[in-house]
Amino acid sequence: MSIPTAILGASGYAGGELIRLVDEHPSLEVAHLGAHSRAGALLGEVHPQLDGATRTLDSLDPATVPTVDLAFLALPHGASAEPAMALLERGIRVVDLGSDFRLDSIDRYVAAYGPDHQYPEQLGMWAYGLPELFRPQIETADRTAAPGCYPTSAILAVAPIGGAGLLADGTIVVNSVSGATGAGRAAKANLMFGAVDESVGAYGVLTHRHRPEIEQGIGMVAGADPTIVFTPHLVPMQRGILSTCYIPVEPGVTPGILEAAFEAAYGDAPFVSVIDAPPQTRWVVGSNRCLLSVHLDERSATAVVLSAIDNLLKGAAGQAVQCANLMLGFPESAGLPTAGWMP
Repeated sequence: MSIPTAILGASGYAGGELIRLVDEHPSLEVAHLGAHSRAGALLGEVHPQLDGATRTLDSLDPATVPTVDLAFLALPHGASAEPAMALLERGIRVVDLGSDFRLDSIDRYVAAYGPDHQYPEQLGMWAYGLPELFRPQIETADRTAAPGCYPTSAILAVAPIGGAGLLADGTIVVNSVSGATGAGRAAKANLMFGAVDESVGAYGVLTHRHRPEIEQGIGMVAGADPTIVFTPHLVPMQRGILSTCYIPVEPGVTPGILEAAFEAAYGDAPFVSVIDAPPQTRWVVGSNRCLLSVHLDERSATAVVLSAIDNLLKGAAGQAVQCANLMLGFPESAGLPTAGWMP
């Protein structure tokens, strides 16, 4: 028997990927699709790649959600809190892909997003949905906040070093590149073809909202928040993230010690692989995988870890389904692709 599932925010890129994954999942079925500006439209008009000839997008009003066991929220920042709490009051498990409940304190939330939060008492009450690091918390949760796309790539790259006690004092530098879908589906001048094609540019320098989340996620494993300098870049591709992380390590750390730390962290993880070659985004697009490549500059006592993910899957919809699988007691990899689309 399939679990009836609602998806709010069904008209966006992540929402479309959620529909595709739930449609193909052996134990989930779509029972409700909610959207904002596209409410009333046929699914096929919004996502022609999906089976949508007879399915219609409803409103985002949580009161219109029928009796379901699970809800995914793929909504912009600030739009998840109210429907999430309304659905939880009805006993519905919630996986939120937005940023409303990722951070664990109001101080950290204010630093990233500003002072307004409808439910500040909920901060720190949600499982942080990075299964490779926080599986036990997710398995027992009725509410999970899926990490951001950049934090997913960076935290998975740095956490094994922090968890093994190998981090030295100093600043961790994270440089990331992302495709244009990372900014969502809304029409924006800086995301038009003429602005993105044949150009690479940094944005959010020293101000990006994901920096506090990266520090929090690493700190949850390492025992104390590190200092991060995070710089994202927009590159002319549709999807994918590549993060290059420069991590100060303790004297005496060797390549073998790093290898053992990553094996201990991810040896049983179905979606994280450590490879020798520097990963490319094309190798993970269409999959829920994270490919890591770990290197040590012994001269400067710096680990250089490269991390590649698909921002719409491991960085959004795929990871959300991975969390839902754990919350519902399904196999962690159920319904999730492990192979990319491109060689």
